[in-house]
Amino acid sequence: MEAITHLLNQQFVTAPLKPRPLDCHKGMLGSVGIIGGAATMTGAALLAGRAALKCGAGRVYITLLIDDAPNLDLQQPELMLRSPTQLFELKQLSILVIGPGLGQTGAALHCLQQALASHTPLVLDADALNLIAAHSALAESLQHRTAASILTPHPAEAARLLGCNTDVVQQDRVSAALALAQRFRSIVVLKGAGSICALPELNWFINPTGNPGLSSAGMGDVLSGMIAALIAQQLSPQQATLLAVYLHGAAADKLVQQGIGPIGLTASEVIDESRQVLNGWIYGVGVGQN
Repeated sequence: MEAITHLLNQQFVTAPLKPRPLDCHKGMLGSVGIIGGAATMTGAALLAGRAALKCGAGRVYITLLIDDAPNLDLQQPELMLRSPTQLFELKQLSILVIGPGLGQTGAALHCLQQALASHTPLVLDADALNLIAAHSALAESLQHRTAASILTPHPAEAARLLGCNTDVVQQDRVSAALALAQRFRSIVVLKGAGSICALPELNWFINPTGNPGLSSAGMGDVLSGMIAALIAQQLSPQQATLLAVYLHGAAADKLVQQGIGPIGLTASEVIDESRQVLNGWIYGVGVGQN
């Protein structure tokens, strides 16, 4: 089967969007679960959670894998913090993100095993991908999932999953992304300049938005939360992934147009700008990215 190439554009990615009904309530907007935030990396999970919240998810639950995890995020008290047991007992989760700041401890491994065995759609990032690369049983579990799986590796993580080095991935990013999509029967976002979004059936998309300001810590965590928020709001996994990738870059581009960055651009700024751009696309408020 020959691969089919597409260039993402605003009209295409925003086609599924529509205004919320007047009788909308949080139960209609889905629930996102996020697992990560091990010692020294708590911020990664919180950034993913804040991105999910500000991109429209009805509820966002976070499990932090640290001893004496807090019960409240003082900066974003709308986020609901739960233990791993409590999170996996939730029946209403629309989508689960696992990986931002996850670490590679025994607790992280156990949570990933549970997530892969679940029937909940997954966004897999960061150390979730590194653990899958290191444990063949996890890779096999991913290959046999029936629910949707979305992988968001940067080139080094993609290389670990493919058993090669980063230079090989970067020399042919499209082939690497397609290989991962087929191997793991997953949607794959190979991050970088011109992120490649690959589907198992060999369709692939290149994203034209974004700039060097996205080269800072936390940006990938934000993208994971954005994808999850859009799936929670009933976009298909493919629609949500393509829209989130495009929106993530468009928000960064708009910030640079305003004189914010690219040097020193932060993931938190991209979260807030993504909310504004998304609302602009749906309701005609502000200026979107063409």
